[in-house]
Amino acid sequence: MPKVLISDALSETAVNIFKERGVEVDYQPKLGKDKEKLLEIIGEYDGLAVRSATKATSKIIAAGKNLKVVGRAGIGVDNIDIPAATANGVVVMNTPYGNAITTAEHAIAMMFALVRQIPQANQSTHAGKWEKSAFMGAEVFGKTLGVIGCGNIGSIVVDRALGLKMRVIAFDPFLTEERAVELGVEKVELDGLLTRADIITLHTPLTDQTRNILGRENIAKLKQGVFIINCARGGLVDEAALKDALDEGRVAGAALDVYETEPAKEHALFGHPKVVATPHLGASTMEAQENVAIQVAEQMADYLMRGAVSNALNMPSVTAEEAPRLKPFIALAEKLGAFAGQLTQSGLKKIELVFEGDVAVLNTKPLTAAAVAGVLKPMLSEVNIVNAPVLAKDRGVSISETFRDDADSFDSIIHLRIVSETQERTVSGTVFAGEPRIIEIKGVDMDAGFAPNMLYTTNDDRPGFIGALGQTLGEAGVNIATFSLGRSAPGEQAIALLAVDQPISDDVLSKVSALPHVTQAKALVF
Repeated sequence: MPKVLISDALSETAVNIFKERGVEVDYQPKLGKDKEKLLEIIGEYDGLAVRSATKATSKIIAAGKNLKVVGRAGIGVDNIDIPAATANGVVVMNTPYGNAITTAEHAIAMMFALVRQIPQANQSTHAGKWEKSAFMGAEVFGKTLGVIGCGNIGSIVVDRALGLKMRVIAFDPFLTEERAVELGVEKVELDGLLTRADIITLHTPLTDQTRNILGRENIAKLKQGVFIINCARGGLVDEAALKDALDEGRVAGAALDVYETEPAKEHALFGHPKVVATPHLGASTMEAQENVAIQVAEQMADYLMRGAVSNALNMPSVTAEEAPRLKPFIALAEKLGAFAGQLTQSGLKKIELVFEGDVAVLNTKPLTAAAVAGVLKPMLSEVNIVNAPVLAKDRGVSISETFRDDADSFDSIIHLRIVSETQERTVSGTVFAGEPRIIEIKGVDMDAGFAPNMLYTTNDDRPGFIGALGQTLGEAGVNIATFSLGRSAPGEQAIALLAVDQPISDDVLSKVSALPHVTQAKALVF
């Protein structure tokens, strides 16, 4: 039974979901703040569920010897070292939809609070003042809203703003023209948004590309009297530059829910008369907290129990419906890769996959990752389906996929071709009766299943070879389970693939290699 640690406060519903789906759960909501204790016990768990208090650092992840998945109940993953997780083969998931509405609504609420000076007026009125003329606001009707980031949350903000009869322009490198038309938004470049928007709201992740997207240079381009709202991530706005722009009057006001350093108990903008500040409340509603807790528990349980991958940041997604159908093909791809990888003697340059027939219309990204993992496994013992594509890329190995609707002789075929510094090798396989099988090696037709221990030989097609091979193995006490043969043409190259009941020792392999007409002999392990 897989075991999950919840180290931050989550809804009790999440605990129940794990239990109902067969996952043992350890709920320690204060553990996330005790780094040493977390480091001490993390090795016991297959999964770690967190919110924002737990810092899943490279040290924590490395100590998680059994760790397979880290799930974030929320969208931001700044507290998880994703490169370290990937390198260690740990899937990182978030829940991008559970708090989307709540965060979008908070941005809209902040916009109204900002342009109508509601917090300032509230404080003044509670103090017994009646400063009606001091709080002259502005309408949002007819104003141009600039949305930076038009994903899950940004698109909801767009919808609400259009309902308020605002004009909406958006900058997002991943927003297609078709999607922009569907949303009813005008797609623009960043400079165009900066100079046209009356109000700017940010809804983009914090990355190397987006850090200080509203930095001093871009703030200088803003329309005079603009309002800025940031309910996304601290670091998107240069806070020092923003203060200067507020003091100078270029920016009429700013509403901030997030900060470069959190918790932000002291800040240069706190107390500024033109700033509305909230303590990272974007996802703080009962509905959102319940939603993200449910989603992270469902996603992690589905992965640990069924192999389904949802909202992963470092691995292709596999739906719960796809997982059973993909499972035998993932096994086939991994074994084809392992076969080719064990026979490769020099540095890899290319890994090419061709998917034929029914398999070509499936979600092939996990299959490609599995094949690459199989190829690399003999060289890198720590490789798995999560980190294989990254490890291949780091080593300069190119990966390609090709798809063909029709397969010649089977419903589905996976062809694998690897190119090394000194050779190239091809192997093809299919799934028959739910089990992976090899159907071609180096252009030679074969029909062989996989076994834990196998012997692969190539030889000149001459009479007596099969008997000599059988005799050699028999004298060494190696029992043959299956024996598959193929040849390119009579008298030319032949291939034998044998399943045996015990590992092939180096001594036995040397005797097989010394047989007449043998050109290669290799013990294989699956």
